[in-house]
Amino acid sequence: MTKERDLSRRERQIMDIVYELGHATAAEILDRLPDPPSPSSVRTMLRILEERGHLRHTQDGPRHIYHPTVPRTRAKRSALRHVLKTFFENEVEGVVETLLDLEGERLSPEQVERLAELIEKMRQEESS
Repeated sequence: MTKERDLSRRERQIMDIVYELGHATAAEILDRLPDPPSPSSVRTMLRILEERGHLRHTQDGPRHIYHPTVPRTRAKRSALRHVLKTFFENEVEGVVETLLDLEGERLSPEQVERLAELIEKMRQEESS
């Protein structure tokens, strides 16, 4: 299967829409694309994404309903690994620092506590 990083900008936009909706028709994707191409171009890209193993479709009368083939959690991990490698030289703390430093994005006390628990769990697993 083609890796997430091998998707074009437009293909990535289409996949983002399908993941967001869970499944989508070509018309639903076309409605949500920024600066949308022609309907035939969207259908062509959907066919290509299907051929490359990113999507599958089911039939609903005359419409094709497109579904992602990779679970969202796996796709998120793949995308994050790519970002980690490309922008942070595989340094996890750089990603975390950047996330914590995003302007306008404040963590709630509950989120801070949950992160502290995850870090503590990792420490305990490493010392076991």
